[in-house]
Amino acid sequence: MSVAAALGGVAAGLALLAFQVSNARSYLSDAPETCINCHVMNGWYAGWAHSSHRAVAVCNDCHVPHDCPVLTYAFKAYDGARHSFVFTMRLEPQVLQLNPAAVPVVRDNCVRCHEHQVMETSMVTQGGIRDCWECHRETPHGLAQSLSSSPAARRPALPAAGAPRPAGRPGSVPGTKGAGE
Repeated sequence: MSVAAALGGVAAGLALLAFQVSNARSYLSDAPETCINCHVMNGWYAGWAHSSHRAVAVCNDCHVPHDCPVLTYAFKAYDGARHSFVFTMRLEPQVLQLNPAAVPVVRDNCVRCHEHQVMETSMVTQGGIRDCWECHRETPHGLAQSLSSSPAARRPALPAAGAPRPAGRPGSVPGTKGAGE
């Protein structure tokens, strides 16, 4: 066996392991729980889960373009890669804001769903186009959004990732309640 083949096998194995451990399969879905794979999204998820939008829209309905499937998945791939880099390198800010590339996407999706309500409204100002959230600041996530805005928020459990735990191994931090002490 050549060294190149062995290195290729190791690289493929590491890629499959990273795919499994990162719950990468979940990013192909529209499930809102996917967004809380990253703990910094807990507040945003909790705000949406208590909003009226919960009954009619999931994260991708607002945050991904819907022009065509190719653009949808290209945007998801680009945005997901950017998020992965930021969160892996611990570069996330205390309070998250929309990426400039996402601003027109979210604005267009607001108008797409609420077209019958905004067709008589001027969204143009002297400075350009107004963003819906200039007036609707609490829609749909609420006002307080930071890592500490919802510390006790209930959120669904994420699916298990990686290898199953061997029997007898603690399921939490040693020395804490429930660690199998």
